[in-house]
Order: sequence, then structure tokens, then C-alpha cells
Amino acid sequence: MSKLLASDALRGIRIAISASDSPDLARLGLAETHFRLALAEIGRCVLIAGGELFYGGHLREDGYTTFLIRELQKYSRRDSPLTICLAWQEHRELALSELAARRRSLGLIGSIVSLGPDGDEVDPTDGRQEAPEPVADPALRRRALTAMRRYMANQTHGRVLIGGKRAGFQGEYPGLMEEALVSLEHDHPVYLAGGFGGVTSDIAAALAIDGAAWLPAFADAPEPDPRWEAGRARLSAFAAAQGESATRNGLTADENRRLVASHRPSEIATLVSLGLGRLHQKP
Repeated sequence: MSKLLASDALRGIRIAISASDSPDLARLGLAETHFRLALAEIGRCVLIAGGELFYGGHLREDGYTTFLIRELQKYSRRDSPLTICLAWQEHRELALSELAARRRSLGLIGSIVSLGPDGDEVDPTDGRQEAPEPVADPALRRRALTAMRRYMANQTHGRVLIGGKRAGFQGEYPGLMEEALVSLEHDHPVYLAGGFGGVTSDIAAALAIDGAAWLPAFADAPEPDPRWEAGRARLSAFAAAQGESATRNGLTADENRRLVASHRPSEIATLVSLGLGRLHQKP
């Protein structure tokens, strides 16, 4: 379990990271700091093995995108190993000067891809002035998010998921649920770091990997969002059709259960590395 990936084991391999706030941290006795440490360790294990990271999010200062950028700046990779994908509404809500400044600040660490409503790469300066032009239409926002997720799946070779909101999301399904579904439908390996709860643990339960019996029950659980229920049903149907090969991630059933239940950054990164290493082992 302690064997690390060789320095070039993931050269040419692009891994998407899906991370979102978990509503379960407090009842697990964990803090946001623990969550971010795990996220940083996952990114580090991919980078030191020569892989590339894709992340879809926003550029606000308190978000995980900015956190990942700062963490990755600690390492010596200067071959643009990080790609940040911005859905239509995310780059439209930024002033053009701010977006340009964020591109420059990345330097050799990474690049920003701006996407249109249907997931095509666009020039964010086309058809607009300096001021932000927020997208208010909920249907357009949902469409753009799904398009971004499909774009990322087409550009990557696998996905790691951690956390995830069950409420307050914008898409057709909770964000991480939809990202898991899109990756699975592309026959990509999926790694579920479910020890921080949230939608990631729900995905693991729906795929019959781990029922999350270790997750303390809510005293007053809110009524589930119908979109959460619909996403869970689609995942369960996928698992029923695929059987034990649903995640296709190079880990055994026991190793996947350990990955789902762990909240230790080093163990999570080791298990992700183990699965990736088996899938991409050089002859």
C-alpha cells in the first residue's frame, strides 16, 4: 500500500478532480482544513507522477480552484499541468480585466479554458465589454454546467471525487453526481474519496461499493431534493447493469471500500495512486 507511483507513471494522463463542500464534516468530527488537506494530497500524487489535473469551478478567492492553484505552486512543475475549465456563467460574471489577470497569475502552472453554453471552447472577450455580464437564466446555467462536465470527460482519462452538496446546486443533478455519471458513461475509472461524506459517499452507496454505515445519521434530515433522488437512481441502474466492474479503477472491492471510508489524506492519495498505477503500468 505504501508503494508510490514512479515519477513518469502518469505522463500523458489527465485526471479530473471533483470537489465541493460536504454537508457532513461536522457530524464526522472533521473540519474544512481536513478536507482541503486531502484535496491537496490527491493533486500532489497526480503531479509528482507526471500527470495533469483538470478542475471545473470558479475563480473566487475562497474557492477550491484558488486553493488548488496555491498548493500546486509549491511544486516545481512548470509545464502547465493544471487546466481550469470555466462554464459559460463563470467567466461571464468576471470583468475581462480580472479574467486576464487570473490567466497571467497562473504563469507556467496552468491554463484557463472558457466554455460556451454547449461546451465548445470560446474566446471570453467575444461579444462583450469589460463589465461582467452575469447569466441569470437557470435553464441556461444547467445546460452550460452539463456541457462543461462532458467537455472535461472528453479531455480526461479518469476522475477523483470528494465531498459534494446535496442541496443548493444548480444542475440537473448534484454536481458531483452528474460528474460521476458522465465519467462512468465514458468508461473512465472513478475514485470515490468518500470519508468526508457528502454526495461522494452517496455515489458509493448507489454503486453498491459501501453503504456508509459509518456515517452518523442526521437527527433531523431534510427531505431529499428530487434531483438527488433521480441521480442516485441513475447510478444504481448503472451499477446493476455493470456489476462489480462499475468503477473500473484498478482497485479491489476491499480497496474501494477503504477509499470510500477513509478521511486520511495519505491513505486516500495512496489508494488513488495504487489504482492509477495498476491501470497505467508501463510494460
